[in-house]
This record gives sequence, structure tokens and C-alpha cells, in this order.
Amino acid sequence: MILEYSGHMAQLYDLVHQGKGKDYPAEAGELAALVRSRNPGARTLLDVACGTGMHLRHLGDIFAEVAGVDIAPDMLAIAGRRNPGARIHRGDMRDFALGRRFDAVICMFSSIGHMADQTELDAAIGRFAAHLAPGGVVLVDPWWFPENFTPGYVGASLVEAEGRSIARFSHSVVEDGATRIDVDYLVGVPGQGVEHLRESHRITLFERERYEAAFARAGLSVEYLPGVPTDRGLFIGVRD
Repeated sequence: MILEYSGHMAQLYDLVHQGKGKDYPAEAGELAALVRSRNPGARTLLDVACGTGMHLRHLGDIFAEVAGVDIAPDMLAIAGRRNPGARIHRGDMRDFALGRRFDAVICMFSSIGHMADQTELDAAIGRFAAHLAPGGVVLVDPWWFPENFTPGYVGASLVEAEGRSIARFSHSVVEDGATRIDVDYLVGVPGQGVEHLRESHRITLFERERYEAAFARAGLSVEYLPGVPTDRGLFIGVRD
């Protein structure tokens, strides 16, 4: 049976990424160092599109207070259980309003690429800036720039975790200035059989200049660091 995106994906999310070798503690330390290189006294941090809260879990050991925002209830449920001391909010990055400011705002996993166009990109970066204290820092992990994306790419991985065998296959194509990624999972459980799960994502291929324009419109100075913490690089915005 093929199932479209559901709560199953949130449960598989961590297993797949950790099985592929994603080092959340190291990434959290690198992100914290980048924040404090621009704002040495940073104590509070907001993770937008926090997912299941894995970065928050480790950033909470570094910052005095952390909080998260995500649009997916199933992801938030896991993030809340994983981070009982953090405030976890449901919200859309284009229009969320928490009524307070933070020393740092981060948005990882190329989540910003889910913005459909420049208007939505400007809205999201504007919301990040609106939640930033003076001297605060915004870190944004972009999706690939158009010139760096490889159309037709097929990815595959196999993870053995928590009594399950999880095979993940992805196929990426370009459609109307965006990446369409179709992902299929085969999840095998002893005594139960194999389940087929499927999800599809549309991620916009924004040029570097369009990201930088969104930061400028939000009143933030911006720089781009290639190769940090992934090959996609990282944008750093600062409220002067």
C-alpha cells in the first residue's frame, strides 16, 4: 500500500537523518559559534521550522532559553516531548507573531525554500527580523541556487533503526523555477511486512541575490558563507 504524507513521516524523519550520519550536536555548536561571533552576549534563540526539535535539543544546552516554531502538528508533538523546557509554537513562517524578541533566529534544513515566490520570501525574512532584538542574528540555510542544482538527481539510503529497515529514494527535477522532489520510503518491520510511503516537495530555486534582497528589505545587513554548515552555505543577517 502506498500512503501519502502523514504522521508516519515525522516518526521516520529523525531515524533517516541520523542514520545518514547527520551530527546534530556538532551543527548546534557551529551555529551557536556563528551567532556569538556576531552577538557575543546572545542568550535566547528561536528555531523557525524546528521540525522534531533535534537542533533545539542541543542548542538548549548552549543558550539560556530556546523556543521553536513549526507548521506541522506531528513534528511539533515530537519537538515538545524532546524539549520539555522550551516553548514550542505552531505557526507559519510567513506570518507568525510570538509577541517577543530573541537574540538569534535560525531557519535550517532549507525550509526557507518552501516559500513560493519573492513576496513570500520577503514575508518570512521580515518575520524573522521582527522577532529579533537589537544586535540580534538571523541564520538561514538556503536551498540550492539555480546554478548549483543538479536536475534529475537520485538519492538513496538504507537505515536500520529501532527494529525497522528504512530504504529512502528521492528523485529531483526542475519545474517552473523550483525543485520537485519525489521521495519514496520502504519501511520493513519484522512480523509486519513492508509499507510504502510517499511524499513530494516543491522547493523554490531562489538566486542568491533574491535572498540578499529579502534581508535588506527586512532591515538586516547580510553576508553569505559558502560551505557552512553544508554545501548549500548559510546566510547571516544582523540587526545593527
